[in-house]
Amino acid sequence: MCKLKHEVCTGCGRTRDEIKDWKSMKRKAQLDTVHLAAKRLKALKKK
Repeated sequence: MCKLKHEVCTGCGRTRDEIKDWKSMKRKAQLDTVHLAAKRLKALKKK
């Protein structure tokens, strides 16, 4: 279950819109989202 802080999940790093659209995304879009989410999580942990 995602827990949002400032529109980003603190567990997976996805945005609210990415979470909402996840099931309808094609595989490539999901992989791109996972990559971006990992970058967001790193940035959140540095704060």
